[in-house]
Amino acid sequence: MSGIHPFRVLRAKPLWMANGLITGVLALLFAVFYVGANIDPVDHMTKLPVGLVNADKGAALGGKQVNLGARITESIKQSTASGDSIDWKAMDEREMKEELGEGKLYGALVVPADFTSSVTALTGTMTTGTPARPTLTVLTNQSAGSLGSGLARTATTRAAENASLQAGKELTAQTGAQQTKLPAAAHLLLADPAAVTVQDGHPLDSHSGLGLTAFYYALVLVVCGMLSANVISGQVDHALGYTHNDMGPLRLHRPLIRATRVQTLAISSTLMAGLSLLMGTLVMVGAVGIMGMDAAHLPLLWLYSVCAIAVSGIGALTLLAVFGTPGMLVVTLVFIGMAVPTAGATTPLEALPGFYRFLAEFEPLRQITGGIRSILYYDAQGDAGLTRGWVMMATALVAAALFGFGVLGWYDRKGLHRIPVETTPEKTAAPA
Repeated sequence: MSGIHPFRVLRAKPLWMANGLITGVLALLFAVFYVGANIDPVDHMTKLPVGLVNADKGAALGGKQVNLGARITESIKQSTASGDSIDWKAMDEREMKEELGEGKLYGALVVPADFTSSVTALTGTMTTGTPARPTLTVLTNQSAGSLGSGLARTATTRAAENASLQAGKELTAQTGAQQTKLPAAAHLLLADPAAVTVQDGHPLDSHSGLGLTAFYYALVLVVCGMLSANVISGQVDHALGYTHNDMGPLRLHRPLIRATRVQTLAISSTLMAGLSLLMGTLVMVGAVGIMGMDAAHLPLLWLYSVCAIAVSGIGALTLLAVFGTPGMLVVTLVFIGMAVPTAGATTPLEALPGFYRFLAEFEPLRQITGGIRSILYYDAQGDAGLTRGWVMMATALVAAALFGFGVLGWYDRKGLHRIPVETTPEKTAAPA
């Protein structure tokens, strides 16, 4: 035994430098990923999909058949032609309801069927009674994400107000000399004839977290897979005798069972797959059974949950096996650091900088969230994210198996085994 005091290690510069580098880089990366993605979503917003519906039937105005709804929708599209923050999608009401119900639209602006007739009626009722003010309807979609729905609502409301002012100019021009006979209040109404109303385009149940339960549920699944991978990796190493296991003041150690790296990953992955059945069940029991989260398609939700935990866990086990001790940092960055900002749940993907949108194409949390959102909010429709979720999970599992077993097989062939070097006690010289 050496006579060096344990606290002397604090004087070692490599200890400070190595840990300072690792923790510093981790802090910097988390700040960049979390804060950087959400600093200015409005400025980064690109092609946020919003529906534009003209259901107006038209009416006679000034001796001509006109359709103010068509003029309004066309002017909205032309006014934003030079920018690309909003992607106005002209469609009919049926298509709008379908796409709101699949989470493909963050909102919509609807010109009602009687819009032109209601506007033209203003000129005939201004002097005889109180007119019925025409309306333009702004629809929101919290199920697609609260922030995205809010951004769409702001842009759509502004477009509707501008459209009302434009319709007012046309109405004023048509009335001409009749305006001198109108009271002051009528002049104001003619200048801005349409009222803008806001409605929920795809209502959710009360226990849906304003459209965020899908994200938090998916996050729980990923975290369960990631953390359980760390536990399983350590416990398998202990069971094989490669590491000790500290239980409070006790240190347990098992006899060494020689296993290749490939065999060790196969054992860990099998254990993860089996325990995913338990974890997926308990996650659903906790969220739905105990906390009362609104959910439908419970058998499908259970199956998807089990598979999501298994795939996330096996992916994390692969990174731990390939990279060793630094693997936990890689796992944390991949499954949490880069995943949460790119999940598309808090900030829509269309409002993220390009780098984050690129990450979102393959980050696991985004794919899992899309599938959960489809099951919880969109009647488990494949086009609403469920099909993509299944495909991406299968792709991730295959990629993890090829990468993990391929690299570990190469380690084994190169003799980079994990068998501890057996030391022999030093021989002592016999006394003379």
